[in-house]
Amino acid sequence: MKFKLFIFSASLGAALLSSTILAGCTNSVNASGADTNNSDILITEAVIDSLPFEELSMEETNGLLLMREEEKLARDVYLTLYGVWGQRVFTNISGAEQTHMSAIKMILDKYELTDPVQSDSIGSFTNADLRGLYASLTTQGSVSLIEALKVGALIEEIDIRDLVKELDENVDNADVTLVYENLYRGSRNHLRAFVRNLNRQGVTYEPTVLEPSDYQAIIDSDWERGR
Repeated sequence: MKFKLFIFSASLGAALLSSTILAGCTNSVNASGADTNNSDILITEAVIDSLPFEELSMEETNGLLLMREEEKLARDVYLTLYGVWGQRVFTNISGAEQTHMSAIKMILDKYELTDPVQSDSIGSFTNADLRGLYASLTTQGSVSLIEALKVGALIEEIDIRDLVKELDENVDNADVTLVYENLYRGSRNHLRAFVRNLNRQGVTYEPTVLEPSDYQAIIDSDWERGR
């Protein structure tokens, strides 16, 4: 299983690409454990277009369409929960999720795929499952701040699981790999931020999607900085 390997290093090819064409972005943690740099990835249209145009498989195409709305789900939930609780961690990470959405949109545009985000309104989704998940997660997160932070951690678990699956099983295009590996790094940092905030509330988070050993490897490893 490639999952544990991806925690500590990207594939050699993508790492070389990242070090060459990504600007030096950094992430840091403020006193509340929140991600203080919304731009945890810096991928421009020029970067995407500089990589080979390779035919997308059906699996890659379906993954991109899902991931575009999945990143919107994270953004929308965090914006909603920020409105309820006013906690900086939600507004900071919602900004990062917007950059994730934009990076995937560049791939969709490059391959002339129809964007599933037909409306950028909060809570609007083409995917019915994600629409229902938005409703249930925002309801859960409105119960208490602790539940809201748990919702954030759960969303990042889901993102990590889905990105790992795509990287391990479906993706071989260099441009898609580059975007996904950067999203994956950002999601690991976001998970760490939500877990640290829960720790400050006296709560030990228990993973519900990731294998406990995979989750612990992320939490025990250092905060990752963008290239």
